[in-house]
Amino acid sequence: MVSDHFNGKFEVELKYRLKSTSQFLAILKSMTHEIMLQDNIESDCYFDTLKQQLLAENKSLCIREMAPSGIKLWIVKGPEADRCEAVNITDVNKAKSMLTTMGYQIVLAMKKTRSIYFVGKFHITVDHLDGVGDFAEFAIMTDDESLLDSYRAELVILANKFGLSEIDLEHRSYRQMYFEICVKNK
Repeated sequence: MVSDHFNGKFEVELKYRLKSTSQFLAILKSMTHEIMLQDNIESDCYFDTLKQQLLAENKSLCIREMAPSGIKLWIVKGPEADRCEAVNITDVNKAKSMLTTMGYQIVLAMKKTRSIYFVGKFHITVDHLDGVGDFAEFAIMTDDESLLDSYRAELVILANKFGLSEIDLEHRSYRQMYFEICVKNK
């Protein structure tokens, strides 16, 4: 089940800022859904070159550790907006060392609390980032690029069932928001 939800090189994802997480979860509870994990702490380390070459190319490279689930991922996004690939890894420290050896450095380390739910073929993450806010991401992964527009339309319909609309959409990445809110204001 889990592997079905996270397979593919493309991810259609709509991120919404939540006004009330408890209200969102109450609506979710009234729907048929499955719980993958709840209240995991995700520690993300973003890597880039000294000159921020990946950022300039609209790419991101992240090593993620999740606790208590124990999931460890190497995640690459971009350059296209829907391009996203992730692979499970066993040794986070070795992966970070390999990236450093290749000339990358950690440019941002951030944490969030995440719960993941499955509603049909879609996955919904409910995230809290200290100092940034609460969000819900509606997403699906696929290898079939021709399905991206139809999946995006289906995700909008699903989000509407939660009372979310276009005005609630957040187009910035967590990395961008975290940097703008937490790093620039220090």
